[in-house]
Amino acid sequence: VQLQASGGGLVQPGGSLRLSCAASGFNFDYYAVGWFRQAPGKEREGPFLIIFHDGRTYYADSVKGRFTISRDNARKMVYLQMNSLKSEDTAVYSCAAGYVEGYSERASVSLFASGRGVDYWGKGTLVTVSS
Repeated sequence: VQLQASGGGLVQPGGSLRLSCAASGFNFDYYAVGWFRQAPGKEREGPFLIIFHDGRTYYADSVKGRFTISRDNARKMVYLQMNSLKSEDTAVYSCAAGYVEGYSERASVSLFASGRGVDYWGKGTLVTVSS
């Protein structure tokens, strides 16, 4: 089983970046995938985005209107499009997959946030927003 985030890098404030999360070794189609981030010296935050197995999405208020999540089940990929990046978005971004079918959105977010709903954690990718 593998879950790997990629696409991080250095970007100027106001810029854009697209992260990818590649999955393998499990039945990806049935899993929700969420994005977390951990800023330097801070605790992990998230999930701030989730895309469920059926394409429904959840966005935290902090990223609404700026970030977009999508998935390609055929490629076993999830994408995170980040626009209007701010310095406070600087963090290591990680994706995680969980089987939360049957739970409400609120319950699913809670399960992801606690870690109890996460079956697979991916290695992160560093995003640095700086001029």
